[in-house]
Amino acid sequence: MLHTLRARRGMAVAPHHLAAQAGRDVLRDGGSAVEACVAIAATLAVVYPHMTGLGGDGFWLIREADGRVHAIDSCGRSAQAANLDFYAGQDTIPWRGPGAANTVAGTVSGWAQALAGEGNALPLARLLEDAIHHAKAGVPVTAGGAQIAATKGAELRVQPGAWASTFEPNGAPLQEGDVLRQPALAATLQQLASTGLDDFYRGALAENLAADLQALGSPIALDDLNAHRAQASVPLRVRLHEATLYNHAPPTQGLASLLILALFERLDVARGEGFAHLHGLIEATKQAFLIRDQHVGDPAWMTLDAQALLDDPAALDALAARIDPARALPWPQPSQLGDTCWFGAIDARGQAVSCIQSTYFEFGSGLVLPNSGVTWQNRGCSFRLAQDGWNALKPGRKPFHTLNPALAVFDDGRVMSYGTMGGEGQPQTQAAIFSRYARFGMPLQQAVSAPRWLLGRTWGENSTSLKLEDRFDPAVIEALRAAGHAVELMPAYTSVMGHAGALVREADGTLSGASDPRSDGAVAGW
Repeated sequence: MLHTLRARRGMAVAPHHLAAQAGRDVLRDGGSAVEACVAIAATLAVVYPHMTGLGGDGFWLIREADGRVHAIDSCGRSAQAANLDFYAGQDTIPWRGPGAANTVAGTVSGWAQALAGEGNALPLARLLEDAIHHAKAGVPVTAGGAQIAATKGAELRVQPGAWASTFEPNGAPLQEGDVLRQPALAATLQQLASTGLDDFYRGALAENLAADLQALGSPIALDDLNAHRAQASVPLRVRLHEATLYNHAPPTQGLASLLILALFERLDVARGEGFAHLHGLIEATKQAFLIRDQHVGDPAWMTLDAQALLDDPAALDALAARIDPARALPWPQPSQLGDTCWFGAIDARGQAVSCIQSTYFEFGSGLVLPNSGVTWQNRGCSFRLAQDGWNALKPGRKPFHTLNPALAVFDDGRVMSYGTMGGEGQPQTQAAIFSRYARFGMPLQQAVSAPRWLLGRTWGENSTSLKLEDRFDPAVIEALRAAGHAVELMPAYTSVMGHAGALVREADGTLSGASDPRSDGAVAGW
């Protein structure tokens, strides 16, 4: 995709075109951007099940038409039975299986919290209509979905539950273009449409979910579901020359995303796409990740005041001063994992939403609950099996999250909603897109399509190299190597770089959108 798309009455973007269209159609039917994002979220749970689902977590940023920016934290806590005794004899929490399914899924509660602040122009049944249809009638499998299911099949089909019968119904992985049908998930979505979203936590559906989880060996019980509620949250913010940037507070890595751009601004880079641009953002990423990895987790257990750091120019200056403009900081640090779906919508009134949700690894824990068709996340496998300290496992504790949605409000009246999937790469891709568009004047779609980089490992790999798509100028690549970066070239438009998207509302109400050619997504305007 080369050209930025524009519209006037509403726009949605998602990493699957059917989800973007579901959101656009809600806008066209009179729904708000929030209602459009609920429709997108539900549809993604069906058409992009390797990346997201009802059994995951989510975070929202919402800018109202009157300028107020607020957030929603729909992160689930660890089960009361998820303690060190539950994992006795193990050094780490397993990545897959019942032990990995140790936190409540918060996604659906986020939908409810977001809708509670709306006038609810459309009934819930309308918002879930497309998702129900695609789950029941079936949806063609994407190339990316087929590749992931085949690659991860060996570790997923052996898990208890309905993964194999759902995603390998004929005893072999579904191929690109094959039709994926999810009748149990369709029935679950229909039940939510009929009885309300709270049924997921405090109704017959909750009893159904808890029974399946317990039968499969998860520590999650009905009391854990009953106790869960999404929370209104105050977003983090940082002031740049031309805009105020917003991101989600801990337990997400939103602090790192804001720090990268705040530090990069202090480097006074004059030109985009050259060595100084890439090197500056990469080195700012290292400084931000050092802060993140030392401090960020459940905010109830943190000692760092994230907003206070962002509000302290002297502290930001000191961090930026650690960046050598000519040499790379050695980078042996471990990386964060995860796969995700970012999506957004802006309506004609000016309400803008940036939303992200995930089951963490592809297909989460690998547990597909037989009676509901819900794929449960493995976000809690990121906990440390330790008595105390950073991200240590405790009952009722929120895990560290790579998820972080982004918003920017410009001094000239523009509002930008943007984000990406990609675990460790999310803050890096946000920095690439924002700096290209806002600082160096690149058109929005080109800012998303242009070659990207990733410092750190991808899922299942231990490499901490600097990965670059091979479309970069060879002179820039060589300059990065000469500066000490451990450069590893990747194919053009590789999904390793995430599935990004962005929307901008101009001061006159014109909407612009960009979708990532690395994904199966689309911009859908009205």
